[in-house]
Amino acid sequence: MIGDMQKWTPNVASIIEHAKQFHPTKEVVSRMVSGDIHKTNYEEVCIRARKLASALEKDGYKPGDVIATLALNTYRHLEMYYGISGMGAINHTLNFRLHPEQAIYIINHAEDKIIFCEVPFIPILEGLKDKLVTVEKYIILCDESEMPETGLKNAISYEEYLKDGDEDYSWADVGDDAACALCYTSGTTGNPKGVLYSHKSNILHAQAALTAMSIKPDDSILMVVPLFHVLAWGIPYFGPMFGLKLVMPGMQMEGEPLYDLIDKEDISLAFGVPTIWMGLLAYCRENNKILSSVKNTIIGGSALSLSTLQEFDEVHDVNVIHAWGMTEMSPLGTTNIPTPEMEHMSKEEKYAIQLKQGRPIYGVELKVVDDSGTDLPNDGESQGHLMVRGPWILQKYFKAEKDAVDKDGWFDTGDISVLDEDGYMTIKDRAKDVIKSGGEWISSIDLENAAFGHPEVAEACVVGIPHPKWDERPLLFIVTGDGEPVEKESILDFLSSKVAKWWLPDDIIFLKELPHGATGKLQKFELRDEYNNHYMEK
Repeated sequence: MIGDMQKWTPNVASIIEHAKQFHPTKEVVSRMVSGDIHKTNYEEVCIRARKLASALEKDGYKPGDVIATLALNTYRHLEMYYGISGMGAINHTLNFRLHPEQAIYIINHAEDKIIFCEVPFIPILEGLKDKLVTVEKYIILCDESEMPETGLKNAISYEEYLKDGDEDYSWADVGDDAACALCYTSGTTGNPKGVLYSHKSNILHAQAALTAMSIKPDDSILMVVPLFHVLAWGIPYFGPMFGLKLVMPGMQMEGEPLYDLIDKEDISLAFGVPTIWMGLLAYCRENNKILSSVKNTIIGGSALSLSTLQEFDEVHDVNVIHAWGMTEMSPLGTTNIPTPEMEHMSKEEKYAIQLKQGRPIYGVELKVVDDSGTDLPNDGESQGHLMVRGPWILQKYFKAEKDAVDKDGWFDTGDISVLDEDGYMTIKDRAKDVIKSGGEWISSIDLENAAFGHPEVAEACVVGIPHPKWDERPLLFIVTGDGEPVEKESILDFLSSKVAKWWLPDDIIFLKELPHGATGKLQKFELRDEYNNHYMEK
């Protein structure tokens, strides 16, 4: 028997229409490339997104065309999210930190027809343009008066392109599972892979996210997580859906300009990766500043350290919510929101829970399996491969011939994790990064977090290096606060009270900086390749 409810084929543009109708004056604040602050609202964003959709249609672009953005977190990028997808095309966000060869591969693989580009990124595209075989036009994100000279073909300013668009444009009717947006994985092994999201999956993800992160209707969001990074964790959708004020920092993500935005725009909720917050906390520490308006911060992208958690809580009275997900999951999978039980815990007990990646949000199923695929118990100790499934988790990669899931629909995340009896998930390591020493596993993440607690350590990275006796042993790389080496023994003495003796690294190497990829993640494979014979040569 079939239910008697109406059929609904969603278009993500219905979100910005809802925001225009019910939250028309809610602010969207952007720091532009110039450093100036620009303020608009959801009504204006919606109207300009309609004009963009209309302009694209008049220019001959059709549903299913892939249109790319090489852009910062600003109101124009938000307009593109809705204008491109709303007319039925696919919004493909590009990362300006990509290696040129990766950028060429991704743009050609996606078959991008237009690239919307910020002025500072024009030289990037001018260096690639002769190898971009499908791109027909470049739209530069500036006013007509700011349009620079460029060798990019058919280049036009964004404001000129919008000028003749119809502000009464009617959004496209899209199919039930019509594609909406496209993001690529970071490609640490092999070529990056595309993940093609649908209108329906993005709307479902946004609705679920609102229930999973302690978000309140009057929150003012600082969106430091980039719009090019997994659709900014869904914020461009659930922000307007709930009528939340959005504040976007553009290019300036250092401690001082972030604090300035937080202070002036009365930020209550901030989203970003740990490295960004480390810079903000350092600025506050050095200048006796307090994040007085911020109530919660959502941290994801890499593991949260105890010292960061403590500083947010004990100095700034900010509650940290750990979250986990991945490009293949749209991206949200788990969050660690406060529970009533936590109110009665000691700080140490509460912190121990907050450092876990959290529990699955509604719509996401998790399980941990051993190498043979057998389910492991939720006992907080049994480590295995983390498997996920749900309505906003990919079935297959873009243009792939085979599904990326098993016969029961489970996707292997590539993470080694544990689940406890209360449903909290903790990532112990990436499967490719876990260190197998003498038949036992060492978590590089746990060892890094332990090292990060040392007062002289600004950044830490651990990789497994081949060893003549133990198969692999950990090698610890450290960047100190002042960039100068410290006594290795002081690091080892500090670690000896934090981890098992056999986990202690066999050597420590001090570097001026660690290799980071386009999304800010540590590129461990570079260190592993360079130091592969470090223990074999001793």
